[in-house]
Amino acid sequence: MADTINLADHALVAVSRPAIHALRAALLRDVGPASAAALQEAGYAGGATVFEAFRAWLHERGDGAPEDLDFETFQRRASEYFRLAGWGTLEIGSLRDAVATVDTDDWGEANPDEHLDQPGCHFTTGMLADFFGRFSDVPLAVLEVECRSAGHERCRFLLGNGDVMRFLYDRMEQGEGYDAVVSAVE
Repeated sequence: MADTINLADHALVAVSRPAIHALRAALLRDVGPASAAALQEAGYAGGATVFEAFRAWLHERGDGAPEDLDFETFQRRASEYFRLAGWGTLEIGSLRDAVATVDTDDWGEANPDEHLDQPGCHFTTGMLADFFGRFSDVPLAVLEVECRSAGHERCRFLLGNGDVMRFLYDRMEQGEGYDAVVSAVE
């Protein structure tokens, strides 16, 4: 059974958490808010490789294809895979059956010592959009609504189709909490 991920065999590289944190801080300092889009684009570009490495890891374990797993098995395996890859553990769920959620209290991109004003796991939002979008009939968008880098206890990512996520983002920009806005989606 595969207890490790051979990074080189799956076109992956190990990058330290402090390096990711320093990259985000430098981009934010030098580019400003536009740095979020650059990090999201990079994450999205790498999502296919991360997904294929996940598929290969599952095959090595004898688990079959990701799309063939029941929800509970998929959640356990995805959490184990991301933990082994150094990202952290995650829990997949839903919020009022309107959007999917990915929650994690140990995500590698988050840095509780940064004290950001807003969620900052921008690379992750792009990566998760591609990774989980491979299970959807429509492209997914991801919005981080809680982040350990911004003082929250966990990072929480909401996943949904573009129209739903634009609606959430627009309403949240007006000061509404994401729970209230998700209720309005139903």
